[in-house]
Amino acid sequence: QVQLVESGGGLVQAGGSLRLSCVASGSGFVINFWGWYRQAPGKQRELVARIVSGGSTNYADSVKGRFTISRDNAKNTLYLQMNSLKREDTAVYTCNLDTHVMNYWGKGTLVTVSS
Repeated sequence: QVQLVESGGGLVQAGGSLRLSCVASGSGFVINFWGWYRQAPGKQRELVARIVSGGSTNYADSVKGRFTISRDNAKNTLYLQMNSLKREDTAVYTCNLDTHVMNYWGKGTLVTVSS
């Protein structure tokens, strides 16, 4: 069983930055991929960025060049550095971890970008 706890969301002005964190707790799991999704009001959930087990990363086109995903294996923590935030980045950001056997979701953290 894996638990995911996100933190780092909040209110920020357009052009600002935030760093989200997702801590994974549990034991005996092997990560297939680990990433961030977001869901804006009235919209479907979308993939923002993820790291695959080999270390390669995928980003949504809308965040390329602005967001950076990284991982600290020693701390079992996933990060999402978000720079040059735009109003359209406002959403609930949720951490997702896949272990080949199970897929886990955090509860999410709200990011609000004001103009």
